Amino acid sequence: MPHDSPDTARSDKEVLAWTHTARFFTTAAQLFHLPANELPEIAFVGRSNAGKSTAINTLAQQKRLAFASKTPGRTQHINLFHLGPKDAPDALFADLPGYGYAAVNKSAKQRWQKVMADYLEMRRSLSGVVLMVDSRLGLTDLDTQLLEFVAPRVSTGEIKLLVILTKSDKLNRKEGKEALAACQEFLGGIATDESDIAVTLFSALKKEGVADVAAILREWVDAAPVIEAFEIPPEEPEDLDATEAPPQDPA
Repeated sequence: MPHDSPDTARSDKEVLAWTHTARFFTTAAQLFHLPANELPEIAFVGRSNAGKSTAINTLAQQKRLAFASKTPGRTQHINLFHLGPKDAPDALFADLPGYGYAAVNKSAKQRWQKVMADYLEMRRSLSGVVLMVDSRLGLTDLDTQLLEFVAPRVSTGEIKLLVILTKSDKLNRKEGKEALAACQEFLGGIATDESDIAVTLFSALKKEGVADVAAILREWVDAAPVIEAFEIPPEEPEDLDATEAPPQDPA
């Protein structure tokens, strides 16, 4: 993964101060409800209980920026957060619904899976995807489905990809290396000369990997091209085909 030169690299203090500026902007249940945006947008995705909300809050050094529902799979909206100066934000974080919680109603699953798929495939301002994976479980079938879905945009370099192996404090050093190696092996299958893909261990409890992740996301924003804002028109209602939207939870 390309990094800044020593002369331009930002310090841990700088990148953490930047992520600390994150504040709620808006929420949307459908893609066309999201405002047109020309700022680089970074999407956070992952299975329910993978520690997505905790990781976002840790990056922002805020306790309740991203809301973790007491019922996994309950949050079904895309939540946007501005970063940077209040009068001139320079990026957005997008917190997407968690997936993989079996107790959620099937029709609700299909609806928000389609919202996620439309966002990941069509959002023009999307600069990168951060996939949260429980380091103890590794990539699940649903995680690999999501990676394969975003692979076309990742392989061309249109969007960047970072896999965060959460809860790494639960692993010893050997297990951590094995978790990284297993994930890297899969990611090697979708990597190209144009792609920008990385994976790292992360512990909200021990703050492992926090500054590294913040630095990567800041690099993404600094390197992002200027995108002209474009409104997504609402779609006509249609029957949802569960095969169209990844990842597909079992009924």
